[in-house]
Amino acid sequence: MEKLYKLSEFARLTGISRSGIVKWIREDKIRAVNIHGRWYIPESEYERLTKGFYTGVKRIAIYAKVSGNTQKDDLERQISSLEDYVRKHYPQAEYMVIKDIANGLKEYRRGLRKLIEMARRKQIDAIVIAYKDRLTRSSFTYLKELFKAYGVRVIVAFHEEPKDYYRELVEDLIAIVTSFARRIYGKRSRKYKKVVEAVEQAVKDP
Repeated sequence: MEKLYKLSEFARLTGISRSGIVKWIREDKIRAVNIHGRWYIPESEYERLTKGFYTGVKRIAIYAKVSGNTQKDDLERQISSLEDYVRKHYPQAEYMVIKDIANGLKEYRRGLRKLIEMARRKQIDAIVIAYKDRLTRSSFTYLKELFKAYGVRVIVAFHEEPKDYYRELVEDLIAIVTSFARRIYGKRSRKYKKVVEAVEQAVKDP
């Protein structure tokens, strides 16, 4: 029996939005199977589309990110899994690896700025990331639209968050509190230190 992809799975594989896929189904541009009110895409249809639809994807930027220097091993595993993904799904494409070590809320990231500059110069056709928050913890839709305006597709390779996801959220939470406390009380004040210590102690508790 032929494998069937859920809409969410097909969207992840192709980088097309769910609404875009549904529109294609309704316009008979893509074959789909309706089972109990849910649409599924046959694997043969994915293979048909990728033969023509992705021929334009010749230059890919793999973007990998972790929150801190203690996660360098995680960064390398992330890069390795993304390389495997690109080789499997885009065997005809050349790729390069761009990485950042910074929390997802940081506005200035050297790697992210490089991605934007490469997109602006038409040096890449697509960006492949492991999870949405690898690109940014917030405003993912806006960044995706920015790259789309430059003709660059953002492809999310995986949907299940890694086991260390909670740890990164905690680090980002501490970064937010630290930033706001510094602005309100000043870095040298006793209140600043108390607030930061209180948050750090709170996240340590089970």
